Amino acid sequence: MTQPVFRFAPSPNGKLHLGHAFSALLNFRAAEALSGRLLLRMEDIDVVRCTPEYEAVIVEDLRWLGIGWEEPVLRQSEQFDDYRAALGRLEGLGLVYRAFLTRAEIKRYVADFEAGGDIWPRDPDGAPLYPGDSAVLSEQELTARRKGDAAYALRLDMKAALSRLEKPLSWWEGPADESRARSVGDWNLGHDVVADPAAWGDVVLARKDTPTSYHLAVVVDDARQGITDVVRGKDIFPATSIHRLLQVLLSLPEPRYRHHELMLAENGQKLSKSNFDTSLQSLRASGVSIQDLATKFLNGSYVPG
Repeated sequence: MTQPVFRFAPSPNGKLHLGHAFSALLNFRAAEALSGRLLLRMEDIDVVRCTPEYEAVIVEDLRWLGIGWEEPVLRQSEQFDDYRAALGRLEGLGLVYRAFLTRAEIKRYVADFEAGGDIWPRDPDGAPLYPGDSAVLSEQELTARRKGDAAYALRLDMKAALSRLEKPLSWWEGPADESRARSVGDWNLGHDVVADPAAWGDVVLARKDTPTSYHLAVVVDDARQGITDVVRGKDIFPATSIHRLLQVLLSLPEPRYRHHELMLAENGQKLSKSNFDTSLQSLRASGVSIQDLATKFLNGSYVPG
């Protein structure tokens, strides 16, 4: 039997909060219970917002939680060549194109469209699907942008990508209660989820000044690190359809997935680094017991606020 490999993959662009602690502890406990391995990945694609200072605080927080991991830590900022190579493979298949519309132009186009009473389709995150450059730009303007120094995104041609699939796309999803790692006896229980990558439209895989997107980087990294089990928040559940599609297109292995419940703030919204929601650093400073915190998390009884 293959040894399970888990990973915790925070972005060092802010301080960890209770939701991160919950996810990290789930991965750590699952790896321990299954005699598996736990890896740490720093998802620092954004080299401006992600800093060594935040990474140091994350490491300190995880050690306070009693979590250990294998070295070395993988940093996405050191893997850009691999992401470019993966993108090049997709380009070689004719599945990637340059898209020149700005966010403001897309917003105006969708607003004009919906002013007529119709609803423009949106992806699972609520963002409008890309309308295509020719729907907004004249041929003269589009040619000028292609020849000039205009910003662009590299998007996946979803229709062309789906045409390459030889069978319906799905993934293995473990039950939500088991994702809390309350029991390991039934860890192999789960069911197939039908993937729907088309719901995302032509997703961004990279930009002119950024060699990768989260979607592309995460599937390349999971394959590189040999990840067998991805345990993460249910907010990423819809994006798994994109990840499965990219795994098939790039001939990458398929992990098993478990998407756990999210820790919520008093207003019902998920916790956010940008809102400074209950950071672990502040909890440590206030003298909160990690033993009590971990027990409440893993029993599913902790209520923020």
